[in-house]
Amino acid sequence: MSTSPAPPPGPVPAVPGATYRLQLQPAFPFARAAAVVPYLAGLGVTHLHLSPVLEAVPGSTHGYDVTDPTRVREELGGEAGLRSLADTARAHGMGLVVDIVPNHMALAPEHGPAIRDVLRNGPDSPYARWFAIDWEAGGGRVLLPVLAGPFGAELGRLRVSGDVLEYGERRFPLRPGTVPGGPDVDLVAVLDAQWYRLGWWRLARTELTYRRFFTVTDLIGVRVEDPEVFDATHAKILELVRDGVVSGLRVDHPDGLADPEGYLRRLAEATGGECWTVVEKILTGDERLPHSWPVAGTTGYDALYRIDGLFTDPAGAAELAGIYREFTRVPTDLGGRWEPTRLRAAYRMVTYELAAETAALTRLAARICAGDPELRDHAPWALAVAIRELLVRLPVYRPYPGDTGDEALTLAAAAAAKGVFPVAAESAAVDAVRELALGRRGEGPDHEAFRARFAQTASAVRAKSVEDTSYYRYTPLLSANEVGGDPARPAVSPAEFHAHAARIARELPATGTVLTTHDTKRSADVRAAIAVLAQCPERWAAFLREVTDETAGRDGGRAPDPHTAWTAWQTAVGFGFPYGDRLAAALLKGAREAGVRTGWSEPDEAYERALAAFVAAGPAGPGLHAVARFARELEPYVRAEALGAALLQLTMPGVPDLYQGTEREYRALVDPDNRAPFEEGPATDRTALTRAALRLRRERPEVFGPAGTYVPLTVSGPAAGHCVAYCRTGEVVAAVTRLSLRLAEAGGWRDTRAGLPEGSWSDVLSGRTVRGGEVTAAELFLDGPVALLVREGTAGP
Repeated sequence: MSTSPAPPPGPVPAVPGATYRLQLQPAFPFARAAAVVPYLAGLGVTHLHLSPVLEAVPGSTHGYDVTDPTRVREELGGEAGLRSLADTARAHGMGLVVDIVPNHMALAPEHGPAIRDVLRNGPDSPYARWFAIDWEAGGGRVLLPVLAGPFGAELGRLRVSGDVLEYGERRFPLRPGTVPGGPDVDLVAVLDAQWYRLGWWRLARTELTYRRFFTVTDLIGVRVEDPEVFDATHAKILELVRDGVVSGLRVDHPDGLADPEGYLRRLAEATGGECWTVVEKILTGDERLPHSWPVAGTTGYDALYRIDGLFTDPAGAAELAGIYREFTRVPTDLGGRWEPTRLRAAYRMVTYELAAETAALTRLAARICAGDPELRDHAPWALAVAIRELLVRLPVYRPYPGDTGDEALTLAAAAAAKGVFPVAAESAAVDAVRELALGRRGEGPDHEAFRARFAQTASAVRAKSVEDTSYYRYTPLLSANEVGGDPARPAVSPAEFHAHAARIARELPATGTVLTTHDTKRSADVRAAIAVLAQCPERWAAFLREVTDETAGRDGGRAPDPHTAWTAWQTAVGFGFPYGDRLAAALLKGAREAGVRTGWSEPDEAYERALAAFVAAGPAGPGLHAVARFARELEPYVRAEALGAALLQLTMPGVPDLYQGTEREYRALVDPDNRAPFEEGPATDRTALTRAALRLRRERPEVFGPAGTYVPLTVSGPAAGHCVAYCRTGEVVAAVTRLSLRLAEAGGWRDTRAGLPEGSWSDVLSGRTVRGGEVTAAELFLDGPVALLVREGTAGP
């Protein structure tokens, strides 16, 4: 391909051509990010995409635990370092996109001035309105579930030191005037006089009186729906936008907000509507991003599902699921079938992990009903059941203000919820809760609070039960278990992919697209290696039998159970030549997230020892040679799928976001494995592909930008289903090979043909000229499994 140098930098485009995500942390601060700007500019990246930059808990490797939203993080180089990075980027024609976290902050009074003031001064603190605390439910105090054991057992570890309460390394402010002078201090009396109550960590599940991020008690919800709170918590970010330091925003977890649309409208108004903004909204199935949201689109998990699905063989995936059920013998609702598994996990969330949240909803609903004559006789227990049964049946993450109920709180879900009640008349509580959740039963503070809190809780139930539980229980094809994915329907047809891409081109041309992020369970390359197994389920089954027999006789070589064995070996195949400690850590996290044999709060030490022994004796021990041999057999097909996925993301409608290191092969597992500091590596064929596509995007914004068009190309012949090709704005053609192993087994392309637009085309990857009109697939893919063509006579990289 062409190796011409990068052109001189031009002005930073308002809509990014491509973004590149860097994980900032103390080991990779602003200065190190600035040092890689020239390299990224040479790739064709137009914007750096930075993980959160505001003050966070010291040592944080992700930055989502914000402690002070009014200051840029000193550990990263402070505001001066960020502004210097922006200057460096601008000198190379690049801008900055910053990840912001409006939903929550760290509950760390040692480091956060706002939460420290609230704990010291209670509801009278000027910061009290910042945080979603139910002071009434706590009897005027807020529970802090931080003690390692019951209060009585931990009392001896608590110590008053001046105006601070010490507990190990933790520090909590004391309410003014509550510490008497003199040497004798009644510790219990002092504690009882505080605006907070220290409690056993296990109380969080049922007694919590503040909104948290999912089940993370160290992160407290922020009330950005309050205009004053929005202004205070966004002042620094908005200053950076106004000063031109930041030119784009990624909004983390909008589904946690009371009113996502209201927040986004306020954000758009505050930025003047000129700041490219995408939201981390996870869409389910055919769900659409609300058209009324003033954003460019999502961060791109909807594109990830379509791209991954395109390279997943539907027949093989179904066959693989059958082999999985026969091998693992797991119960239907503990990993045997998707929907029963999801439903059981959702029940676990609403009745156990998020019991405090459902209790808060029940209190609100009971209070509303008590004041409404038509609803007065709905008993609290019936309301609690209705809330539970509706929450577990939402087919999407949450409803939004103004929803008709057709997508979230459907009539079908309501009917199913009513079926749980033994007395039909009492099931009317379901209608009451549904109407309250949709905002149809009057107005008032409690009504508004219920609607918002129901939606917020729904998103937590969905995320925790699907992404963090069921994805680790139902595992026939691990590549399908990704954020925004559908394990029950992992495959996507070419027609479906084209329809999605065409819709994006029409409706959200500047939306984000991703393949790998800091939150993906497995990087795109790991998923590609696993997805190929759906093209050869019988070979996978034979490999599994082989390695099971080989390792069974070794000390620790028998897996604790068949499900663990299936997941471990499939992860190892995707990971390639496994690094034992990284593989073991990811598998242990997966087992704890699944919560079947062990868990975070109730770990089974015997199981975890057996898991570690199995990994050491099996896939990360002598078994790794079998893994490497099997992976080598599939490598040509994995490469074809990985290159194809990369080219689609880089050229389809939307703004591609590349995760650090993915311009070459990047194999990483779930966090923290995927959050290591960026390191530049050797160039590969993926790097060449990335550079060619990104330079095209940068130099031809009219082809790929909001005004560009997307037209699928016709493919005909015996292997037509193995080629996906399209033309962007009449000037660029992208063509990829899909399901390449099946293609090889069927005899190759044979007389398959693709219809190119008329004219003469240059393949920028090989330099070869291809004539327009009908061309054989064999000629189109003469130099490799992908082709990137540019109409000759126009500018190219």
